[in-house]
Amino acid sequence: MQQSRLFIAIALSFLVFLVWEVFFVDRDSMVQNNNTIQSNRLDKTVERPAITPSTAASADNKEKPVDYNTHGAKYPDLLQNKPRIITVNTPLYSVQISEKGAVFKSFILKKFRENGNPDSPYLQLCSSASGLGTVLTQLRDDNFSSPGDSFFKVNIPGDTVDITDASFEIPFTWISPEGLIIEKRFLFSPETYLIGLDISIKNNSTRTINGNLALSLEGDAPKKNSGYAFEGPTAFINNKLEQVKIKKLKDKNIFDGTISWIALENRYFASSIISDNSESARMHINVEQDDILKSTYVQTLGSINSGEKHVSNFYLYFGPKKISILSGLGYHLDKIVNFGMFDFLARPCLYVMNFLHKFIPNYGFAIIILTILIKLILWPLGSKSYKSMSEMKKLQPLMTQIREKYKNDKQRMNQEIMGLYKTYKVNPLGGCLPMIVQIPIFFAFYRMLYQAIELRHAPFLGWINDLSAPDRLFHFNFTIPFMEPPYGVPVLTIIMGGTMFLQQKMSPPMGDPAQAKIMMLMPIFFTAIFINFSSGLVLYWLVNNVLSIAQQYYIQEKHS
Repeated sequence: MQQSRLFIAIALSFLVFLVWEVFFVDRDSMVQNNNTIQSNRLDKTVERPAITPSTAASADNKEKPVDYNTHGAKYPDLLQNKPRIITVNTPLYSVQISEKGAVFKSFILKKFRENGNPDSPYLQLCSSASGLGTVLTQLRDDNFSSPGDSFFKVNIPGDTVDITDASFEIPFTWISPEGLIIEKRFLFSPETYLIGLDISIKNNSTRTINGNLALSLEGDAPKKNSGYAFEGPTAFINNKLEQVKIKKLKDKNIFDGTISWIALENRYFASSIISDNSESARMHINVEQDDILKSTYVQTLGSINSGEKHVSNFYLYFGPKKISILSGLGYHLDKIVNFGMFDFLARPCLYVMNFLHKFIPNYGFAIIILTILIKLILWPLGSKSYKSMSEMKKLQPLMTQIREKYKNDKQRMNQEIMGLYKTYKVNPLGGCLPMIVQIPIFFAFYRMLYQAIELRHAPFLGWINDLSAPDRLFHFNFTIPFMEPPYGVPVLTIIMGGTMFLQQKMSPPMGDPAQAKIMMLMPIFFTAIFINFSSGLVLYWLVNNVLSIAQQYYIQEKHS
């Protein structure tokens, strides 16, 4: 029977796609975004806030840089290897910057917690527990020493800066024995995660600089791929998103082109270096000892003659992978949120879900309403499908007679059945259309709900206190087959499996007993797969099943 074979093929293909997505996500070494930007110039929607004398030192009156390599006696703390740690507090984050390398030693996000407990610590986005720190600067020139982890002098009173109203600039300065002066000026603003960074190189030596400027991000290398969303080094090169898997670094770890930004990302957050100018550059990625992942932006300086000064302008972004925030910053930074091949469906779904949340402050109910809206859009197609299934059900007695009569002649059996379809004007493939249409929508929801930071620690009802995590009622101390920790009762998933079983019972029975058994086992297979999916995704599929059951019952009663 053609319909049953196609139906089983589609269902099993759906199952294979799910298993493939979960367990075999390393299918590409790079994922490229297909959106092409027509202009080679970067969008500069963010301007550097003006620095007033009240918030920053005047460039004309600032203190002359000090050579720490020759003036250690004047700064005994440096000889004792005790650099100052400057803490900058804004309403959004708290960052600690060390004089040793002028690097970020810690970056805490004040709007996010480590876990769903409201009393848990604020989220630590980057920590140098096993490394020097992030945003390390190096001059790569054979004729000059590089600052690297050398000491940078910072001239501000006190070790803590609270930024609440106006932007504030903090310069860190290093001078080499050759007379090379490198200054890193950080610009912090209270209303954004974007941090300005100007790196100036003043050549007071007698030789010409012909080297490269390297700016590095450091973080812990991902232990393993999550199977759902990319984690690791990524960049926007030549107007395309490139995500580099750690296991592929042995094949290629250097990327050249017009680099808008580089980043280290995990499921919900990212740290990024953004170039303020569109230019050819290089990204170099490597994993160092203690599993420290380093991604370096390398910029060609050109020639800096004696007495000349070169300034490179960057931005830093340390914060959530939230499209509503990233899209307003420019530089195509929102491309870091990538929902895969169904991105074109996932982004509108995310937009509508967030729009609904403005009026209904519960993402669980927002998902339910969004599911209803999608069902209404697909309602005509579903009605046509269920009508076809209802007509197929009426033909079952006649089809049973044909199978019995021609059970020893399969070819004649199929001919008679196809003639039956033609006589009663029934489309045997009509019942499969909703599943075909829902597959891309399901995967779009799957990626969106897993990666949407809006659902991180977002409660719904009862025991479902995190829509981004699997639902678990009670917690057990023993393992459960096919279930990832924490172990408990997946109530929502079991109910969803029950609705799939009811849907299957309402469908026309299979003529082939073997095929019928396979189809009856499908709800069990799907329940086992969904057991580790986020409760937000399970909620969507459950509501969709309930609506489908109601629609199918209505159509069958109408055409009975």
